[in-house]
Amino acid sequence: MGKKNNGITWLLIGAAFFGWALKAEGAPPSPSPMVSYPVKNFEDGKARFYEYKADRTLTIKYFILKSSDGVIRAAFDACDVCWPEGKGYFQQGDLMVCRNCGKKFASVRVNEVKGGCNPAPLNRKVVGTAVVIKVADILEGKTYFDFSQGRKR
Repeated sequence: MGKKNNGITWLLIGAAFFGWALKAEGAPPSPSPMVSYPVKNFEDGKARFYEYKADRTLTIKYFILKSSDGVIRAAFDACDVCWPEGKGYFQQGDLMVCRNCGKKFASVRVNEVKGGCNPAPLNRKVVGTAVVIKVADILEGKTYFDFSQGRKR
């Protein structure tokens, strides 16, 4: 029993030292690998809008909702067509509506249909009582929110 605990102790010490060594080399702190939200926040079927600050100038917007079929879904607050306008969506009953062109999308289509003016899908998982989204997946949407270098907004 003592040898097993001793091995774990050395493993933890090694991991702590490795983390310290990376910081000592000046490596930037890594962002949390995921964000999570309580499932209960979405029980009412209303879309909740969130922002992730990717850096000083880039904020990625997305929403999460529980669709009428009971599935928790997530999408970027942008689409392949209207993203340059930077307007996103709003909810009207069971529909997500594009603020730019006015097209309407049933909640059950969010995360299912890609392309066009559909809300761009964002990977998510329900783990126990939490909706979990990997930061790497959020960062995949940065092209929808990069309005630098003359890109429209």
